[in-house]
Amino acid sequence: MRAVLIAFLALSLCACGLIFKLPTRQGNVLDQKDIDKVELGMNRQQVQFILGTPIAASSMRPERWDYLAYYKNPRGKAFSRTLTLYFDGDKLARMEGQKLAASEPGMPDLDQGESEEQKKAKTEEERAKEKTDTGVIITPKKK
Repeated sequence: MRAVLIAFLALSLCACGLIFKLPTRQGNVLDQKDIDKVELGMNRQQVQFILGTPIAASSMRPERWDYLAYYKNPRGKAFSRTLTLYFDGDKLARMEGQKLAASEPGMPDLDQGESEEQKKAKTEEERAKEKTDTGVIITPKKK
């Protein structure tokens, strides 16, 4: 009887989602601050120093480098981003995907999680949504 009870409790805890899931990271880690450092006219070595080795570089098209990033947080929300660089000889000629659209959700900073400003803004929004009827009004002191 105890074994059945323990098995039932173990299965019910698994179903509640109490098990920690690791975030999934695949491809290149693309931070916007690193992408902003890349400028047209840089050579391949300079670009590779800033962004790292491209995940998709074809020997058939050596003038094109693709950086692909995929991140899925433990809650299941997935982010993906593609940066394509085109070279003319040894110099960077064109970039695609270097800026995210304003409506498109961006990749989170994978090394630091949410920034302090984002955490503060989220906290302020949650506090603004809460209804507080204490009846006490505190006015700031005038200097």
